[in-house]
Amino acid sequence: MIWGALCTTIISLAIAGATLGLILGGTGLVLLHFLVGEGAGVMAAEVLWTDLTKYTLASILMFILVGDLFFESGMASESYRALSPLFQRIPGKLLHTNVAVCMLFGAVSGTSTATAAAVGSSAYPELISRRYNRYAVLGSLAGAGTLGLLIPPSIALILYGALMDVSIAKLFLGGIFPGILFGLAFMAYIAILSLTKEGITPKQEAQYSGAETMRSLLNIWPLLILMTSILGPLYFGLATPTESASFGAMFLLVLGFTVGELTVCRLISVLQATMIKFGAIVFVVMGAIILKQAVGILGLPRMAVDTITSISPDATYVLIAIIVFYLAVGCLFDGISILLLTSPFVAPLLISCGYDPIWIGVLITILIEIGMITPPVGPNLFVLSSIACSKVSVGEIAIATIPYWLILLAGIAMITWFPQIVLWLPNQIM
Repeated sequence: MIWGALCTTIISLAIAGATLGLILGGTGLVLLHFLVGEGAGVMAAEVLWTDLTKYTLASILMFILVGDLFFESGMASESYRALSPLFQRIPGKLLHTNVAVCMLFGAVSGTSTATAAAVGSSAYPELISRRYNRYAVLGSLAGAGTLGLLIPPSIALILYGALMDVSIAKLFLGGIFPGILFGLAFMAYIAILSLTKEGITPKQEAQYSGAETMRSLLNIWPLLILMTSILGPLYFGLATPTESASFGAMFLLVLGFTVGELTVCRLISVLQATMIKFGAIVFVVMGAIILKQAVGILGLPRMAVDTITSISPDATYVLIAIIVFYLAVGCLFDGISILLLTSPFVAPLLISCGYDPIWIGVLITILIEIGMITPPVGPNLFVLSSIACSKVSVGEIAIATIPYWLILLAGIAMITWFPQIVLWLPNQIM
């Protein structure tokens, strides 16, 4: 009866055109009604007040602000130009710059779509003017853009940690090695592609001397200081995520007005855009909090475990089923929505099967990364199609991202066989 009410409420609200936050919250209230009757509203209000007054959500606001300031101050474009000479002599050339800058931008923004948009808006026109293959350019941007969701600070990991009461600092540490390995794997694929296929990169380009390359690299000092100021105090327990992100935002404000391109008008636009994004996330989080409370009290995760283990007691089969489930829903929803919708069910289920909560958070993040480049929704695909002025269709970009999709999927197998890739660093430092 409970599962019937759950499915009926979700489907009914979705058909009615309700937003995701309303779907999650409405479903949670219906389930709470089965438990406490008229007291469901009071219970929901109490849990909302408790969770929303935590500092965790404030850190999301500040990390969104850091990403927006980094882009609007012109530092994203400057970082791209500074790193370009470093990869000129490597097979794949500036396509590697796309991956490197996406990784660095992800280390200050924490989002995937914003990473793809910020780096893509600078890289795509530049590389097309240099006669790079447009499909290789867009594929590298879409694939590498997903790393913004995994490499800390990650909004996805913050939300997972807040919902499941898991250490955010440990989650950040758990995302470092997988993020770096994915970036290196993307670069290896780009090098192989450029060596085996004609026309991926131009045959002739301006060459930089070693001295010129070093002078260019010196221009990324603001980014390096920003990354150190945000992540250093956090990892060594000197600051909370909110304090680290706030310091990063203050640093960018000063730098943006003094050596960057930030103006008062741009700052106002940044603040407006940041609040709109944050408001949308908070509304969905509120619904997820109510649903999580209802799911926990009603024991739905335990019921799901009992049902699945009665079919197959092997935890591996449970994991495979969940991976297939995420690959399917990734075609229909954006990553953050999937995370908030499924974590209250999936995380307790996997924990009961013996998987580590830190490892689960990284796994879910990688799975929703795959969804970011999976049509028909695939937000990164639409963002880059827009940057390309619709000269390249979403379907064509999706085809170009298939190798990156497969690399991410192979990465899931890798961290499953070798979970210490995720867990070693958190266990050593914290």
